[in-house]
Amino acid sequence: MKILLAGYNLDYDLISELKEKSGLHADLTPETISAAYARISRSARPVNELRGIARTEVEKARQSNRNIVFEMGHSSIAEHAVFNIDVLGISRLLVEEIEKFRLCAFTEKSQRYVLFDKDFVLPDEIGETGLTRLFAEMVAAQNDYYHHLYEQLRPYVFEQNKTMAKDPANKSTLEGWAKEDARYVISLATQTQLGMTINARNLELMLRRLAALPLAEAQEYSQKLYAATKDIAPSLIRYTQATDYDKFTRKNLVQKTNDIFLKYGQKAARLKPAAVNLSHVTDNADTRVAAALLFSSSQKDYTRCLNQAKSLSPKDKKSLFKIAFEHMKPHDAALRELENIDLQFELIISSSCFAQLKRHRMATIIAQEYDPSLGVTIPPSVRKIGQQKNFLKIMRQTEKSYEEIKKRAPVAAAYVLTNAHRKRALMKLNARELYHLARLRADTHAQWDIKKLTIEMLRQARKKMPMTLSLACGKDSFAAFYRKTFGR
Repeated sequence: MKILLAGYNLDYDLISELKEKSGLHADLTPETISAAYARISRSARPVNELRGIARTEVEKARQSNRNIVFEMGHSSIAEHAVFNIDVLGISRLLVEEIEKFRLCAFTEKSQRYVLFDKDFVLPDEIGETGLTRLFAEMVAAQNDYYHHLYEQLRPYVFEQNKTMAKDPANKSTLEGWAKEDARYVISLATQTQLGMTINARNLELMLRRLAALPLAEAQEYSQKLYAATKDIAPSLIRYTQATDYDKFTRKNLVQKTNDIFLKYGQKAARLKPAAVNLSHVTDNADTRVAAALLFSSSQKDYTRCLNQAKSLSPKDKKSLFKIAFEHMKPHDAALRELENIDLQFELIISSSCFAQLKRHRMATIIAQEYDPSLGVTIPPSVRKIGQQKNFLKIMRQTEKSYEEIKKRAPVAAAYVLTNAHRKRALMKLNARELYHLARLRADTHAQWDIKKLTIEMLRQARKKMPMTLSLACGKDSFAAFYRKTFGR
């Protein structure tokens, strides 16, 4: 056996500096690795030799990539070329579109830890319709109140956590708690930055999808992302323009949906919708997980395993699950057998909460546009310090501005809404993913908004599959759940 390091990421400025100092004229590109790996299936040569050949024949490597990726359709070859991208000066609203891409890595400037200044994105759509003053004045008012609210919340947080406050090492944490609640009043136009790691295949997809969005900011992002990468791996990034499928499918679906509701419209329900609603779950979830455990641990066909699982006594079924979980620790992933169980939740969540939920990208999350009629989420601490009235005053002013903007620039109206405003989302995940969500978001270190959401999701789900979710909890609660399950 040989394990050879084929390459690793380097800072681009360093690469440029080294190339300049060495006088190297050859192209430094990840395309050669893609080309070398593409040849593995058809060459008897060792892969390290194939890489060496590709480095000396960059144009041949590029032609090979074009043939294999675009002519033969083996797009996975492009996944071997990876880029690290700095993204600066974009809005929080655009971040939601960027982070829809599930097979990328993102690290974003956090509104929980950083006290934001007053920088915001002025959408082209706002300027073109003469609404700049209205928009800017509203965002300025939000930002002024944000800083005022932080100054009010900071002493409250320190007072409520006197023991922690005695240790200077906890200062940053406590200030962060004040920041994370103050941020509920700042807009989705707030400027932020992120670091993104993306392979060439997903980069090409991102370029097309963002180019197809009606937001001018999204189209500018697509253009600048292409400009930054096009010369590095031209053989792997080819189809970058918005397709008719990306441009028109969503738009046409919205029109057809409106027609359907006009034709078959039902009266709106008078009941207040629940913030968390388990709308679908796999039937007989515990039994199906038991069947999957029997299947993976035997040579029997699935039908026989399912029938066997259905006939298990409660004692034997419980024993089977205990064996599956007995040696689990808080940082262990649940067994893959749990992926056979699907859950779908309808959620009504704040922008602040959604910003965290969307990080769980292997789940399926389909979100509607922000809807002021769903109300706003008010941090409990804001109520505690007597700022609820002022908070809601800013929200009313925001919604008035939103309605004005929506009349003339509907595409850009959401920019003026805040982290407190809500949207509906459908989230489909399997039971194994729910374990992962629980470990991070039901933990004591989790932010209160998403923690509350996750705990309610777990509460509803446990009713349907108590054995499967017997150890689904935050890391801090794991010991207690384990004792309850195993009696030790």
